[in-house]
Amino acid sequence: MPNINLLPWREAERKKRQRDFGVAMAGSVVAAVAVVIATIFAYSQMISNQVERNERLTTEIAELQKSIEEIDGLERQKERLLARMEIIEQLQKSRPEIVHLFDELARQLPEGVYLTGMKQTGSRVEIRGVAQSSTRVSALMRQVDASSWLTDPEVERVETTQAGNSRQSQFVVYIKQVRSSDEDFEEDGE
Repeated sequence: MPNINLLPWREAERKKRQRDFGVAMAGSVVAAVAVVIATIFAYSQMISNQVERNERLTTEIAELQKSIEEIDGLERQKERLLARMEIIEQLQKSRPEIVHLFDELARQLPEGVYLTGMKQTGSRVEIRGVAQSSTRVSALMRQVDASSWLTDPEVERVETTQAGNSRQSQFVVYIKQVRSSDEDFEEDGE
């Protein structure tokens, strides 16, 4: 006799396929959720790593900014010190100039001419004085013009006044003092 299976095998097969499909779907959903969670975790790790790098960069930038400010301060200090050194060097160079000025004035001052005041602005010197006559002032001008340390005599005024029974001339003369650096320049130029 032939074997006839009267059990509802098609229905059992369908239920088995549905159950297998449900298990596969549940597995797929679980796998998808696991992939999503893993992706979120990976991105959060990358974000936290980047945040840490950014913070480290920010602190390094702040330290470098402080170093730059320090360097700028040192540069300004260096410039101030160089300016001071230059001023000191100029003073050292001009130190003997006042000695030459007084020495040369004493040598070039003709007899009968007396100085009452002197004022120096840069290389220009204002000389005030009294002379026995205006010709003595002219002699002073000629001698200053012939001097190697004094040049360019200019008379601002000569006033002849009566002092008792004698006459005297009060004068204001401007002269220029030859600087050491000017001489060096002239010698280099020749």
